[in-house]
Amino acid sequence: MEFTTDTAIQVRFPGLFDLQVNGFGGVDFNNPRTTELEFLRSIEALRERGVTRFLPTLITSSAGNFARCAKNLTCLHHPAIAGIHMEGPYVSAEDGPRGAHPREHIAAASIEDFLRRQGETGGGIRLVTLAPEIPGALLLTEYLVAHGVRVAIGHSAASPGQIRDAVKAGATLSTHLGNGCANPLPRHPNLIWEQLSTDELFASFIVDGQHLPPATVKAMIRAKTSSRAILVTDAISAAGCPPGEYELGGEPVVLSVEGRVSPPGKPWLAGSAITLDQAVANTVKFTGLSLEEVLPMASDRPAEYLGLKPAGHVSADWNAAGCRLTKLKVFDP
Repeated sequence: MEFTTDTAIQVRFPGLFDLQVNGFGGVDFNNPRTTELEFLRSIEALRERGVTRFLPTLITSSAGNFARCAKNLTCLHHPAIAGIHMEGPYVSAEDGPRGAHPREHIAAASIEDFLRRQGETGGGIRLVTLAPEIPGALLLTEYLVAHGVRVAIGHSAASPGQIRDAVKAGATLSTHLGNGCANPLPRHPNLIWEQLSTDELFASFIVDGQHLPPATVKAMIRAKTSSRAILVTDAISAAGCPPGEYELGGEPVVLSVEGRVSPPGKPWLAGSAITLDQAVANTVKFTGLSLEEVLPMASDRPAEYLGLKPAGHVSADWNAAGCRLTKLKVFDP
């Protein structure tokens, strides 16, 4: 690091790596009508925020919609795309845990169904988020792990015992821990405590100030430790854009002036509008950890989780007083 002004420090770090991106810069990855040029524009917008590798995320939808979206992504062959994160359809159908996933397209987990979807992505699915309590989930988890696909727990109403069973079957990540679960939970035991205390599980967090309060972020990352904490955005098309109306999987969502993304007139969240560099800055602010401790949660840690490495390096100005990263510039290896 070197000082550039009285208030800003120039920093250099590995390219950011986001495990969960549903869309970005006005582009919806879950819309089958999204064009190649729109995808490329979105990838360039991500790069401008320091993200050099990511997993496009396909959420629960109809079989036809999934197939078309998967084909669009598979045809890109872009080096920034490190694979596909399949979030659903093997998730809870209950209100609360279900989140914004459409109930009519939620399905039981099966190896046959996954193999069809994996074929449609050309073998590109690297991460699957599922609810361990649904029929077929544990058997599928064992199959996925045996074939090199990471398994995450998310959008679940599982009991602590079912969480333990999923870990025994090979699950290694909690997807956006603290979200995608019932709003009222028993104080203890519950699926959040179980996942926080399980050392075999990494945990991803959406640190946008909407999904988790600052004190919750601080406590959860302390519990997981920085070595098992991963920052994700769960970004949708509204990310990097001004407040207004956008889409997620062809369905309307609204980005408020406060930064909250929700379906019109609904209380639940539908992804986020934060960028990963902003999530890094928020995490420093919320936890009191140093920038050097937090940056790996958004670069080295997610890459290592997938058995990969970050791509390139990023230079930026860090304003410690304001907790802001500015003037980001990517340098390729």
